[in-house]
Amino acid sequence: KAQARRQTPQARGEVARQFEALFLQMALRVMRQAADAFGSGGSDQVKFYRQMFDQQVALELAGRNAIGLAKVIEARLASADDNGHKPLDKSLPPRLPILAYKATRHEAEKNVEAASVQVSKVPASSTQGAGKAATAPDAPTKDWPPDSPFDFVRRLWPAAKRIAKGLGLEPEVLIAQAALESGWGRRTPSGGEGDSFNLFGIKADRHWRNGRVTVHTLEYRDGVAVRERAAFRRYQSPQQSMEDYAAFLRNNPRYRRALEKTSEPVEFIRELQRAGYASDPAYADKVARILASPNFRKAVAEARSG
Repeated sequence: KAQARRQTPQARGEVARQFEALFLQMALRVMRQAADAFGSGGSDQVKFYRQMFDQQVALELAGRNAIGLAKVIEARLASADDNGHKPLDKSLPPRLPILAYKATRHEAEKNVEAASVQVSKVPASSTQGAGKAATAPDAPTKDWPPDSPFDFVRRLWPAAKRIAKGLGLEPEVLIAQAALESGWGRRTPSGGEGDSFNLFGIKADRHWRNGRVTVHTLEYRDGVAVRERAAFRRYQSPQQSMEDYAAFLRNNPRYRRALEKTSEPVEFIRELQRAGYASDPAYADKVARILASPNFRKAVAEARSG
């Protein structure tokens, strides 16, 4: 905002990029709605994944100046004369490279559909030293990530059951939140050192003394999704990530109200969001949708009986 008031080139570029991302998100949403009108929308779970995918596609395209709208806006904002007009750059790309987008979309939608089918087959301040626990047998790293959402629930259940008990939570709340944050274990931050096993998206601030990985991430600023680079904590196992998450909540006073609501899973997540745990304004609703999903409930029931 300070840069915008001073009309700096950096501010103009960011405003233009965010506007282009909003435009692309609107365009993709209209495309999805048109497809749904013909009965091709798929299940609620598929729609949920598509929404997240479309947001990421919009940010990727805007960040690469894919349709040239950001450059047009920036050129207008950086008007050189008193009348507020400036000739447009004739080198701007004339059209959206839609074929490249279609190829990316097709690949992502195959992954979303596969995940849905596999599930349906089921009958702040930091926490120093919290990430030093050793890998335990109830959260194996072999063959990670899980090959399906059902496998994700099954493999995390023993550790989630034990760690959630210490927080006064039901295990499925931890798993649903981890599923949203990590894309069912398949989108954890990764770098040259390998998988971070960071299931909850906890960032590494200057107090964090253990491993870290720096990657691009999706954040929300004033309700607008933006792509940033950030450092995340790196763990030795999924279990270690869950243990650090529990310690992170206990050791941060701002999450006190959330820990008072652990008997009410959805309200617990809403209190986390109110305390600033996540920047996504729909964060609590997304976790609640996973918890209420029939397929997720089947996977939890199977894990409990096992």
